[in-house]
Amino acid sequence: MSDDDVTVLLADDHHLVRSGLAGLVDGAAGLRVVGQAADGAEAVALAAALFPQVVLMDLSMPVLDGVEATRRIVTAQPGTHVVVLTSFSDTTRVGDALAAGAIGYLLKDCDPRDLIAAVRSAALGFAPLDPRVARALLPSTTVSPADGLSPRELQVLRLLGKGMANKQIGRALGISERTVKVHVGHVFRQIGVTDRTSAALWGTQHLPDE
Repeated sequence: MSDDDVTVLLADDHHLVRSGLAGLVDGAAGLRVVGQAADGAEAVALAAALFPQVVLMDLSMPVLDGVEATRRIVTAQPGTHVVVLTSFSDTTRVGDALAAGAIGYLLKDCDPRDLIAAVRSAALGFAPLDPRVARALLPSTTVSPADGLSPRELQVLRLLGKGMANKQIGRALGISERTVKVHVGHVFRQIGVTDRTSAALWGTQHLPDE
């Protein structure tokens, strides 16, 4: 034990979990558990009394949940860093916890070495995130078949939607009818249709208005 140890408060409503975490954290060089809370309200009270550098916070707890407990601790004590340690990895839970002021987010099945490293990182002001949580935070991207069409092919598709024949499209765009046929064939393959009517309908449903 040293005055330079990183002080840690544990907040989890399961005694077995707290005991296991206490043994793990106290057994790591330079870390020391200074308190244990069985619910969110107790975590807030102990944080105010003990001024820990890091709080390992469960989300699902009685009396006061982990999100609100995190918000109160961070608001009252900006120098205390809260790392969520929970079983939930859904985007809503993660977002709520980080919005409340948590500096990090770990899942309970993480490697013990990663947990210890996360506590040390949080004490230094870094933001430890479980890779699975980080992936959940990435915006989902849906690639449209239209993304594979060239600007010219998009023009052809729009004119198909207006009921134009290949010769009319060629005149409108200043290209040969043969070139139009090549573009139409690629458009069909790209958007997954086999006829002009289906292509026109697809364009109406998926292309933004000009």
